[in-house]
Amino acid sequence: MAKKVGAMDAAVQELLDRKAIGDVVARYARTLDWLDDDGQASCYWPDAELDYGFYKGPAAEFLPVVMATERASDRRWHMLGGLIVKFASADAAMSECYGIFAGATRQDDGSLAGHLYGGRYLDEWQKRAGEWRISKRLYILDWRQRLEDQPEFAPDPALPLPTLKIDASGHPLYRPM
Repeated sequence: MAKKVGAMDAAVQELLDRKAIGDVVARYARTLDWLDDDGQASCYWPDAELDYGFYKGPAAEFLPVVMATERASDRRWHMLGGLIVKFASADAAMSECYGIFAGATRQDDGSLAGHLYGGRYLDEWQKRAGEWRISKRLYILDWRQRLEDQPEFAPDPALPLPTLKIDASGHPLYRPM
């Protein structure tokens, strides 16, 4: 009976670890969209090696670059999904997930336009002092699509849905989680 309890404990721990990694993936997308520098920094170990094509190097040096890029966009939206995790040990894992990102900036004619990007994240993870973070990342861009005439920051009378203008950290609707 003790062997079954040990196996059950290991299975429960793997589920908890898988959930913790999934939470980091969700936090990565969310903190980019809300311009949360500290939240974004908590997704990577500072010594994590990152390769986004336009940037290759440690996470500690990437964070100011990516946050400046996000702040230069008038609207940004990230969605990651289809996460698959494989554990190498109790404190090491690898994962793959798909990501869709849309960004829009003010154009010369005053409209908002940008691109929709699709790609995948190939990550390695380390658990240090009980916390999972990305230790290595390769981002692969699979496709992009031009986005014309995006919604403004005030509701359109023809489709009166609320919109947000998030142009700085600390938006009043942002809820730390």
